[in-house]
Amino acid sequence: MGIKETIKRNERLKKFIHYLLIPKNQARPRLWVQWFVNPFVHKKGKGATVCRRTRMDVLPFNAFSLGDYSTVEDFATVNNGVGEVHIGNHTRIGIGNVVIGPVTIGNHVILAQNIVMSGLNHVYEDVHTPIHLQPVTTKQITIEDDCWIGANAVITAGTTIGKHSVVAAGAVVTKDIPPFSIAVGNPARVIKHYNSETQSWEKV
Repeated sequence: MGIKETIKRNERLKKFIHYLLIPKNQARPRLWVQWFVNPFVHKKGKGATVCRRTRMDVLPFNAFSLGDYSTVEDFATVNNGVGEVHIGNHTRIGIGNVVIGPVTIGNHVILAQNIVMSGLNHVYEDVHTPIHLQPVTTKQITIEDDCWIGANAVITAGTTIGKHSVVAAGAVVTKDIPPFSIAVGNPARVIKHYNSETQSWEKV
């Protein structure tokens, strides 16, 4: 049994390790983790940039990777506390974005400003227990290569946005968007699709 599995199976040890990594009631790792652990655990590609005012709530027990020549802009938040976060090559995470894993973002993706994507949801069914004390659930979010997501869009847990698709500003994605599509609205719906035979974008 590996170290990770041993920690998971021992609740007291798990709480102690969690205390060492993260201050109580916080999501941001302690400075010693940011300085002396994360740089050796997580992968940052050639020419990749994390801007100075970015909040990187990334911890060593889940993977994080930032591809070659990709940028995470100021005032964005990236959190891998409940799921891995992988960002491809030549991808831009825009100003004020929130990315909470599990999330995989492909290559040559453009995320505009103030986008929220969270693979995490809170359980709320027990009305006698505060929601923040109930468990969380996670579902993978995937944004495939060459996509453009407009400002203020929301990408919900468990959804996939197919290759070379566009999600309009303010859209709320609650189900999968097929490749080569344009989606708008709340909930987001596909209004155009690329026809490879006619080589044109056609209304749906």
